[in-house]
Amino acid sequence: MTNKRIIFTGGGTAGHVVVNLALMPEFIKEGYDIHYIGSYQGIERELVEGMEGVTYHGIATGKLRRYLSAQNMKDPFKVLKGVFQAKKLMKELKPSIVFSKGGFVSVPVVMASKMSNIPSIIHESDYTPGLANKIATNFAKYVLTTFPETNEYLPQNKVKNVGAIVRDELFQGDPGQAYQMTDFVKSKPTLLVMGGSAGAQSINEAIRSNLPQLLEEFQVIHLCGKGKLDASIKQYGYVQYEYVTDELKDLLAIADVVVSRAGANAIFEFLALKKPMLLIPLSRQASRGDQILNAESFKKRGYAQMLEDEEVNDQTLYEQIQELYQNREKYIQNMQAYQPIKTKDEVINLIKTTMK
Repeated sequence: MTNKRIIFTGGGTAGHVVVNLALMPEFIKEGYDIHYIGSYQGIERELVEGMEGVTYHGIATGKLRRYLSAQNMKDPFKVLKGVFQAKKLMKELKPSIVFSKGGFVSVPVVMASKMSNIPSIIHESDYTPGLANKIATNFAKYVLTTFPETNEYLPQNKVKNVGAIVRDELFQGDPGQAYQMTDFVKSKPTLLVMGGSAGAQSINEAIRSNLPQLLEEFQVIHLCGKGKLDASIKQYGYVQYEYVTDELKDLLAIADVVVSRAGANAIFEFLALKKPMLLIPLSRQASRGDQILNAESFKKRGYAQMLEDEEVNDQTLYEQIQELYQNREKYIQNMQAYQPIKTKDEVINLIKTTMK
């Protein structure tokens, strides 16, 4: 058994946490002392705090924006406060390494690790690096990428393409549990709709207004985001949840097709599970366009259909779902060719060999 200590960081959205959730149990099993630095109230706290074998630490965090905002005046001070708090934690905990999944909370942590002479590794899931990871790269030892194309956007002496890190438990879904949870039947196909941890208003509205038509052909599992449940809808064959964690593997086990945003972690999970997907990426107005590039890459490889967020309405969504289901075997066939690299083992070995 080892007494080495690792700090994980990342947050803001579930996508900046799930890779850490996949890696941490592997190190806990081997006796590593695991700590997590996140924000005071972010989704990372909800997902990580209470996890056996992990100690959670909250720090101040500010969002780094590419656009003009009054908050841009205040947030650098929050980031600076976060750096001091993270540096204090480095001094107290004396970790052997920091592993960052990105998001704005990770920037002060990676900066503090460099100041404390502790190596750090960043994992970038998206096709192009986010602003937080672009900044943090300056202070990190390595940056790991999911898409091979991402390497050209990063310093060549630091970048390594490793592929997607997929949680083992996703392959252990229990269809029986899912049928019990949803009260669905095996004889009718199941559509799983995911709008990310925050939900997606355009998708939610189009799905709900299409329910009468959709329920003629499908059973619908709708993960609609925090605070976005519609209590007025009570129809057999339709279940809605704000967000699920442990139950996701079971729900995916019975899903025939998936409608989703195009966050990299989620879509690589669908790919690993061979789930035909309709991707509706966040628009350029609502994001930096990373999900559009993710979706286009998957469409080009024949893994997914794609519908622009601006094009989502009752008719287009219904037609695309029908087309996806009719062509599902073609997508499954294309996905068979995808052989996931032994990414998790590779990343675990790199973390161990980079330790101070």
